[in-house]
Amino acid sequence: MRIAVTGSIATDHLMTFPGKFTDQFLPDQLDRVSLSFLVDELEIRRGGIAANICFGMGSLGKESILVGSVGDDFADYRSWLERHAVDTASVHVSDIHHTARFLCTTDQDQNQIATFYAGAMSEARSIELQPVADRVGGLDLVVVSPNDPEAMLRHTDECRGRGLAFAADPSQQLARMEGADVRRLIDGAAYLFSNEYEKALAEEKTGWTSEEILSRVGVRVTTLGAKGVVIDREGEPGLHVPCVPVTDVADPTGVGDAFRAGFLSATAWGLPLERAAQVGNAIAAHALEAAGPQEYSLSRRAFLDRFTAAYGASAAAEVEPHIACPNP
Repeated sequence: MRIAVTGSIATDHLMTFPGKFTDQFLPDQLDRVSLSFLVDELEIRRGGIAANICFGMGSLGKESILVGSVGDDFADYRSWLERHAVDTASVHVSDIHHTARFLCTTDQDQNQIATFYAGAMSEARSIELQPVADRVGGLDLVVVSPNDPEAMLRHTDECRGRGLAFAADPSQQLARMEGADVRRLIDGAAYLFSNEYEKALAEEKTGWTSEEILSRVGVRVTTLGAKGVVIDREGEPGLHVPCVPVTDVADPTGVGDAFRAGFLSATAWGLPLERAAQVGNAIAAHALEAAGPQEYSLSRRAFLDRFTAAYGASAAAEVEPHIACPNP
């Protein structure tokens, strides 16, 4: 199963604030906020949602095709991704812009304030998917993750026009997009990914009820943080899959991307939805325990041991034949 992942490719600048953001906001001054947070730590990491998803899939041994736009500062990052089973041949390199930058500050309660500089990502709207499909011998699924909004709309429209199955993952871009564009992104998706807040925001923006959205997508996947994930399909009861226990939370950045990587990999292996969510939860737990969205390392034995502890030997037996982590 050939999966192309479209979306952002960026460098993450991750900072840690030792206090609580909520302690700094004055209720009667919210219309004129002027705050500066003195941070204790700065980590510069590889990131971008599409790149994070592809990295996670490669960590499980599943190849993927990365589609996005970068600057000419991408050479080292490209090498890193290719070493992790990511096909980067369809990544567009800008002549004038730098690779996108994500700047994020996390407080002691794991709340985050972030800013994103698009840079070369703004050129992703010029990318056509058909040449990608022609190069690799066809595409079975296209993931439309957060990107330049025009690129997201173009990719979605092209998937519909060419009969390509697509997964809608608008995530952070929901906040800046109008209802008509959100409807355009979602309608007809084989999979719709969001967290709990984004689920409600999508319904508000589109004006569609939860039931109406379910009538327009194949599978709706809603991550619930520490409560796990819920999978909904029209006319069927919701499926709740609990998370994998985490002992040492390091950084929430990229955890949702790691979940998607596991879910998509298991889907490509032909596993049922419950197993796909379980694989997603397992890789998300590893990501949550690492400082940075691509800093975790999976070994086959440790992954399967942890999966077995969380979901049982029977579930692990279904997953085990497909796990091909680079480390034993």
